[in-house]
Amino acid sequence: MRETTLFEQPRYQTAVSHFHTLYGPGEIAVFRAPGRVNLIGEHTDYNHGYVMPVAIDRDVVILARPRADGVVRLANMEPEFTPFSFVISDNIPSASAGDWSNYVRGAAQMVAQQVGKRPLIGFDGLVMAAPPFGVPRGAGLSSSSALTVAAAVTLAHLNDWRPPLDQFAARCSRAEWYVGTRGGVMDHFASLLGRPGQALFLDCRPGENGRYATQYAALPSGYQLLIANSGVKHRNVGGGYNYRVAACRAGVALLRRQFVGITHLRDVEKVAWAELEPLLPEETAVSDLIQQGIDLGDIPGLPADARLRVRDRCRHVWTENWRVRQAVEALNGGDVAQLGQLLHAAHASARDDYDISCPEIETLVTVLNGQPGVLGARLTGAGWGGCVVALVAEGEITAVARHTQTAYHAATGIDPDVFICAPSGGAGFVGNIGE
Repeated sequence: MRETTLFEQPRYQTAVSHFHTLYGPGEIAVFRAPGRVNLIGEHTDYNHGYVMPVAIDRDVVILARPRADGVVRLANMEPEFTPFSFVISDNIPSASAGDWSNYVRGAAQMVAQQVGKRPLIGFDGLVMAAPPFGVPRGAGLSSSSALTVAAAVTLAHLNDWRPPLDQFAARCSRAEWYVGTRGGVMDHFASLLGRPGQALFLDCRPGENGRYATQYAALPSGYQLLIANSGVKHRNVGGGYNYRVAACRAGVALLRRQFVGITHLRDVEKVAWAELEPLLPEETAVSDLIQQGIDLGDIPGLPADARLRVRDRCRHVWTENWRVRQAVEALNGGDVAQLGQLLHAAHASARDDYDISCPEIETLVTVLNGQPGVLGARLTGAGWGGCVVALVAEGEITAVARHTQTAYHAATGIDPDVFICAPSGGAGFVGNIGE
């Protein structure tokens, strides 16, 4: 029996039919960008630290047909996302805060700024991103960044712009600032540079030439990644996320009095924490920092009376960078026991020092870590809900997934989405579908 090709799968057939209904018959170009799960290295990327993400086999797909007038028209297979259109330029007006179109607008504005003044090709498009094949939203698996990357890849391809992937990823990261967050580069690097079976070790500090150092590490033989979605959605705009960005910037400014010239927390990675700790206040107000002449930069949604837990936030970043480097050594050396211990420690730090866990996440971690075959489990993503990632022995993973679903539902009343994750290749052009 002939194997079904990718574009013959029911989800593509349904999407193509919907595309033709919206825009008429004709050839369609298909682009994809995977989500990511971060094995270890949480909230270190915007501190120029180290991360180790994995591109996952759930993605955001854009079906597109080019148009010469520089207009983007985009609909979504999920009806709750309202269709929109705009003209590509280097200064695109934003939609209302929280509107899904802003991720696409930011990507388009970035491409326009890079490509220059020549006429730009737009497209009529349709997004296909619903689970079980799409990236779950609000789950800490970077669905928003996958949409940004998918839109950027689509426009870059249609306009014949082919930047080096690391520079493209960095620009996609900055493009996402358009929506109001001040995140780092990890999500976009994972989506663009993912490799099957591999974790990406990324140094989030660019070199003097603007390029980023990356290397790959194979996941341990005999183990697979299990992702458990708590069903608690976080909103990755402003608020708690940007407060932590501010706390880390405040820590750098205060440490700079002793360590002249530092710009990020990773600059003091070789200084003992015992030496750094007394230099950082447990808590301070933004207004107090301003009075001291400390400029935290452009951070949306940060009022002057906001209080920042500087010491704890900086301790998490300092120790997490160390854990990521140790995880690389553990993977390369085949030391799965050490890797498991690092995952446990990373979760404790994210929970206690960065304060980004929640009761449901703690229930999931406890359930997973109490089962045979689980090497380690930790929250992944921005936090405050979303997913837990676990490394689980292949022979135990089906039983672990089943028990996790049952035990978590019994404890919370929530049916979790628990699935085995296969590391995926990176974003790009998939192919053309004829009429």
